[in-house]
Amino acid sequence: MSRGAGFLPIYTDTENPVGLVATQRVAILGYGAQGRAHALNLRDSGVDVKIGLYATSPSIALAQQEGFEVCSVAECTQNSDVLAFMLPDEVHAKVYAQEVAPFLKSGQNLVFAHGFSVYFKHIQAPEGVGVILVAPKGPGHALRASYQQGSGLFALIALEQDNCQRNGRDLALSYAMAIGSGRVGILETTFKHEACSDLFGEQVVLCGGLKSLLEKAFEVLVEAGYPAELAYFECVHEIKLIADLLYTEGLARMQEHISNTAEYGGLVSGEKIVDKQTKMRMQEVLRAIESGDFSHAFMQEAQQNYPSLRAHRQALQDQLLEQIGARLRAHLFKA
Repeated sequence: MSRGAGFLPIYTDTENPVGLVATQRVAILGYGAQGRAHALNLRDSGVDVKIGLYATSPSIALAQQEGFEVCSVAECTQNSDVLAFMLPDEVHAKVYAQEVAPFLKSGQNLVFAHGFSVYFKHIQAPEGVGVILVAPKGPGHALRASYQQGSGLFALIALEQDNCQRNGRDLALSYAMAIGSGRVGILETTFKHEACSDLFGEQVVLCGGLKSLLEKAFEVLVEAGYPAELAYFECVHEIKLIADLLYTEGLARMQEHISNTAEYGGLVSGEKIVDKQTKMRMQEVLRAIESGDFSHAFMQEAQQNYPSLRAHRQALQDQLLEQIGARLRAHLFKA
């Protein structure tokens, strides 16, 4: 464990990466990208793992092909010590109510890779059942690939409710180490902080703010008479170059790798685009997340079969930016 003054401690363990979780029967509910990565990494670390899926799941064949026993979620609940929810957030409550809650026993632990369902109270486990968080900071394919390369992804752990054996925190740490996160670092947090910061980052930066920023920048150049191809390269394509520098070097060191022109331009123009008013709107987004307003709206969207999402996906396909991007990517990334 390492700790800096005023910073969260970072837990690592490269010599004993399994521990408590190796004594548990673990069921991974769902076999998408995240569930598959957890299952394979846990098994490779010596953990007894089975997969819980519904009878017509298209993932059954792959899970069986990769050597896992596949059971119904109800069967997994009755015959496992640890149940790891690797299903989409919006189906957690239904699966929990129908196939988990009726069979839960004191002493079992529920594991979540995202705090959404627990913090917003879509799932409330009975007393005596542990509720823990193990959230790798990256997608499933990266979690698996990094493990196979002898490394891992940073992970967040949290304990919302301990079980009757009072081993929830130890289990969270052990589970995180078994999926490879102990090789790089594990941070302890809360369900609220993980759920709300994750949603905020997605909405304000990664999947919302960045997307809207590049769309508007592309439109400004095209509407001013610049070729769409140039607008795409300048506003979209080169994002990866900067993102890679930020990822490996940090914000300050990134500045050392760009031209003086670019650095000065960012200095004089950045605050004009993302100003105090933008920050206030970010704060509004965070309040909507923390209050549960976003969670409520999202669950309604899911119950109606995602009409807004489906319309948005089609609109993205139809816009000029995506059409130009598809044409240029066909040349850039030829097999």
